[in-house]
Order: sequence, then C-alpha cells, then structure tokens
Amino acid sequence: MIEILKTILIGIVQGITEWLPVSSTGHMILLDELIKLNVSDAFMELFRVVIQLGSILAVLVLYFRKLNPFALSKTAQEKKDTWTLWFKVVAAVLPSAVIGLLLDDWFDAHFYNYITVALTLVIYGVVFLFLDRIGSGKTDRVDKTQDITFRTAFLIGCFQVLAIIPGTSRSGSTIIGAMLFGLTRAAAAEFSFFMAIPTMLGASGLKAVKFLMDGYAMTGMELAVLLTGCAVAFVVSLASIRALMNYVRRHSFKAFGAYRIVLGVIVLMWYLLH
Repeated sequence: MIEILKTILIGIVQGITEWLPVSSTGHMILLDELIKLNVSDAFMELFRVVIQLGSILAVLVLYFRKLNPFALSKTAQEKKDTWTLWFKVVAAVLPSAVIGLLLDDWFDAHFYNYITVALTLVIYGVVFLFLDRIGSGKTDRVDKTQDITFRTAFLIGCFQVLAIIPGTSRSGSTIIGAMLFGLTRAAAAEFSFFMAIPTMLGASGLKAVKFLMDGYAMTGMELAVLLTGCAVAFVVSLASIRALMNYVRRHSFKAFGAYRIVLGVIVLMWYLLH
C-alpha cells in the first residue's frame, strides 16, 4: 500500500509536469530523492518512461475527434485534413526519432545529472521570460494546427531534439520552436501535444523492448505500480492539458519561465548540499 501511495504522488507530478513547459525530469529527480519506490533499478528506468502512456491517453481522449480521420461526422475534406495533420506530426517527430535512437543512451549516461538539469531549467526559463516578444505585433501568426506547413512542422521537430538533454522539457522545447516559427501560444501548445503521441509511444516501446531483451521481468507489485502510475497520470493529464490551454490563450509563458529558474536554483542547491 505504501508503494501504491508513492506511485500516486509520482503519477500526479508526471501528469502535471509532462504538459507544462517546466521539465518533468527536473521534478522527477527531486521527487526520487524524497520518495524512493521499492523496485529494481531496471524497472524504475522502465517506469519513468512508460508512465507517460497514461498522459498520452489523455491527449487522445481530449482531441479524439480532431485526431480521428475516420470520424463519421467529418466531411471528406475534413478527413483529408486530419490525415494531413498526422503526416505533419510524423514529419515533426522524425528528427528526434533518428537522434534519439542513436544518442539517447549516450545523453542519459553523460548528461542525466543535477548540474545539467539545473542549467537547462534556468536557461530555458530565461527564454520563456522573453518568448512572447518574438514576433509581437505580427498579424499573420498561425493560430490553427491545420495551417502549419510541412516545413514548419519539421523545423519544430528539430527543436524537439533538444529535449534529449535532461531538464530541457519536451513540451518546452517544442513550444519555443513553434513560436519561433510563427505559431500562436495556443497553437504551439496544441501541436506539442500531438507531437508527444508518437514520440512517447516510441520511447515507451523502445524501453519495454530493452527491458525484456535484457532478461528482466516485472513482479506483481511492480505491475501494480506501473498500472497505477499510468492511471493517475491519465486523470491528472486531463486536467492539466485543459488548464494549460485555458491559461495560454490569455497569458504569456513568463510565469513558467520564472518557475523554471526557481526550480533550477533549487535543484542546484540540492546538489551542492548533498
């Protein structure tokens, strides 16, 4: 029961920080210091990634009609536009898919540490403080994900590659890239959600395959932990995605920038004191 309660807390943190541009990795590092699950290291490595499937399910539920090319209520043109949107999402995730397969383990081995996370939290926090000034005054910014070009989608995907560095935040890097290439705050956040679907599915599948190929197996308790974490992350993600979209339609990302800087300082102080 204690492990399940710990998992619920981890799922809550995952469900919130996965979608906000504040780095789920930075939060998980601190959380892991405060509460440690009584599981094997191999399972914990798998758990940190696969718990994201719960968050992904929330996107599919919230945007089911928009992302469903087979919806009976859609016209032929709307179905065609939905397929085109999916192709753009695929174009956007190609850079991180290639780089991630080649360098993910290397980056984890060399950059998964307090110093890297603290620095990236602060650096990207400063960027978010000034992000809304980029293109201010322009009237031609893209406010619908359907209107993104394939070129823009691919370029946004190049920014997602930066998320391979711990502390960067996948949503943070893609939102920055999207706004640099002309998307509004709401469109940038929404396209970031869509990019997460194949990205996280691929990452989870890769971790699961590695886990099994290395000869590991889950205990009954570990399976319960995994299912609980995914379920909690799903429920919390439903609320956090709605909250983020409502927020960015009326406010800038400055609050997230300030929060990242404060968290980065906390992570650095934790490292220095321990």
